[in-house]
Amino acid sequence: MLVIGELINGMYKAVGKAIAERDKKVIQKIAKDEVAAGAGMLDVNTGPYEKNPKDAMKWLVETIQEATDAPLALDSTKPDVIEEGLKVVKKRAMINSTNSDEEKLNILVPMAKKYNASLIGLTMGKSGIPRDKNERMEHAVKIVTKCQETGFDVSGLYLDPIVLPVNVAQAQGTEVLESIREFKFLCGPAPKTVVGLSNASQGTKERPLINRIFLVMALANGLTGAIMDPLDKDLMDAAITAELVLNKNIYCDSFLNAHRKK
Repeated sequence: MLVIGELINGMYKAVGKAIAERDKKVIQKIAKDEVAAGAGMLDVNTGPYEKNPKDAMKWLVETIQEATDAPLALDSTKPDVIEEGLKVVKKRAMINSTNSDEEKLNILVPMAKKYNASLIGLTMGKSGIPRDKNERMEHAVKIVTKCQETGFDVSGLYLDPIVLPVNVAQAQGTEVLESIREFKFLCGPAPKTVVGLSNASQGTKERPLINRIFLVMALANGLTGAIMDPLDKDLMDAAITAELVLNKNIYCDSFLNAHRKK
């Protein structure tokens, strides 16, 4: 599973302050810590309050790349902010994200192809959050079709089924899990799947536990990536163990340490 570290986000108070003050040390420490904990990619988001997000994105990408060579997921609702980061990335990046709206697809799918970036596709549109698995599949088909028409390799597409908080949308959990399982049958090669894991526990009292259980269940249904907190050791241990049980790693008594060394 691709672990995408979620912590370099201007929504977090300390990160927002570091971005505003252009404090490299804070950002670089987070980046190094996430990679050391097992993140294979780092999500990079300037946050909603940055007055000049294009400059901030460029600064963040360059700052992080001074500290680590981990690939980056450029996270913004504004395509021009994402492209500013794509101009300076050194490794293949990820665009986070498009949805099924034609307007966004027409901008972001060609952008992903131009810069050889992978792409997250949120299975939703202007009408809002999908109600069930069937609506998620409809949005997924639109995204996959646009990628195929544009000549973007669908193997670089990560479909996001939109995880909702269990305390306000409990019935949606099974809809998400079923969607993850069925997305892979949309085409060949199959698109990958990704979730914003922390959304599952938003507003609950048992956030770490809910995140762990949801991640394990999602992996059992074929999940291939998650935007999550790699510094949560119990969460990472759950992911490693789930992949062991799913026969994706070879067992040894010290499998947790062996995986981390790998």
